[in-house]
Amino acid sequence: MNTGLAAKAVIITGAGSGIGRASAQLFAAEGALVAVADVRLHTAQQTVDLLAADGHRAIAIEVDVADPHQVQAMVERTVAEFGRLDVLFNNAATVRVGDAIDLAIDDWDVVWRTNVSSVFFGAKYAVPHMQPGSSIISTASLSGLGADQGLISYNATKAAVINLTRTMAVDFGPRGIRVNCICPGVTMTPAMKGYMADERLRDLILAATPSARLGQPEDIGRAAVWLASDQASFVNGQPIVVDGGLTIQNGFSLMQQARSLDGDR
Repeated sequence: MNTGLAAKAVIITGAGSGIGRASAQLFAAEGALVAVADVRLHTAQQTVDLLAADGHRAIAIEVDVADPHQVQAMVERTVAEFGRLDVLFNNAATVRVGDAIDLAIDDWDVVWRTNVSSVFFGAKYAVPHMQPGSSIISTASLSGLGADQGLISYNATKAAVINLTRTMAVDFGPRGIRVNCICPGVTMTPAMKGYMADERLRDLILAATPSARLGQPEDIGRAAVWLASDQASFVNGQPIVVDGGLTIQNGFSLMQQARSLDGDR
């Protein structure tokens, strides 16, 4: 596939591990220049070292995406280093558990600024440097399309990312800048591996997923590369679901699968 990403400059936040690291490797493999941004500088540098070992050009940037000044500095350093900015991949996010009663207001604010305000900050400082053909991508979630018990802040923010994506696509489309987001299903990031240690939970998810496997960070990274590429030049304002078919089924189908598992035990 001719992606048209060679020599393009890409910022990926949350690129010290998981989806961000896999995406950095995939973008670099297409010839892109990658700014590896993460709140933990040492993990960002580890990703850069992996890319450099394969002969790719990349830089590590420490950034707290909830801080607009740090986001501005991230963009300015990338442009100073690479002379351009073509793709912003807002991948960094956080989660706090709790319902509207239990969740602390400070936790609500942290999740909102990290997951939503960061996308706003990114566009504010990145778009003035972007040329027609550039792209903004954000990691949303299936949790932005439905509800999860005890994840009120995460659900609300990921839903906001989806509609923020649509709004920015309308705003920046006339400039030739496309804006899309990805809604991953269950993806085996370092954080998710802890949950999947529960064999019962893992079996339930596998049974409910038509593709019969869990997602890998590379699955989401490939979607990001495609959305940024020339191949997706007419895709704009879309939440792209990458979940192995998990959400295409109705509740009756999922209930049948759960009963089947119970019968196997």
